[in-house]
Amino acid sequence: MNPPIPPTSADMLELTVILPVFNEAQNLPLLWPELVGVLEAHWQHVEVIFVDDVSTDGSSEWLRALARRDARVRLLRFARHAGLTAALDAGYRRARAPIVVTMDSDLQSDPADIPRLVAALHDADAATGWRVHRHDTWLKRLSSRIANFVRNRMTRETVRDSACTLRAIRRPCTAALPPYDGLHRFVPTLLRIAGYRVVEVPVTHRPCRFGESKFGVRNRAARAFRDLLFVRWMQHSVLRYAIEPDA
Repeated sequence: MNPPIPPTSADMLELTVILPVFNEAQNLPLLWPELVGVLEAHWQHVEVIFVDDVSTDGSSEWLRALARRDARVRLLRFARHAGLTAALDAGYRRARAPIVVTMDSDLQSDPADIPRLVAALHDADAATGWRVHRHDTWLKRLSSRIANFVRNRMTRETVRDSACTLRAIRRPCTAALPPYDGLHRFVPTLLRIAGYRVVEVPVTHRPCRFGESKFGVRNRAARAFRDLLFVRWMQHSVLRYAIEPDA
């Protein structure tokens, strides 16, 4: 057995990776070595924050064991089910590195895309993934395409894939993301409202291997429209003024 990996001082950290988790017990043992291989090849000092949204399939137990043997791992567990936006927000608030990466835990995101997203921050404040070739059911692809079209029309944006959670963001920018449920779908737009530069990077999207999709259509439409109206209000309400220099 390998000895436990010692902790890294916060001021030495180069990268934080945040992974929301909900019933991913079959995916996590496959994702972890793949993720670690990419991180160790590009960075010396990283932290990985898993946010468990009250999993019931053994994910929590697996993550606790991982955290005991690898000090790079930090585990947050919600007291009750709170959803994806809450998981991301909890991770943002506890991230310590200057650059934060977010990704799903279901193996559909490819960790190999992380270095390209981080490299894109040389000319931007945030880099958001664009899943060029989706490996989802036809219903999910159609629903996402329609939702993305409506979001872009109402917010006057041109984001190709606003719901992709594979992103790299400079940590100070995360303060611009309001802690409201459902707004994870609008991260690129919210960052642009705050004046940050956002670029899109094509990323790999892999087929779902285990478990059931957490995607639902009926219960999402009304909430998504409500969230869209809120973002539209934010765009119109943002303060815009200039102060004249002293005469």
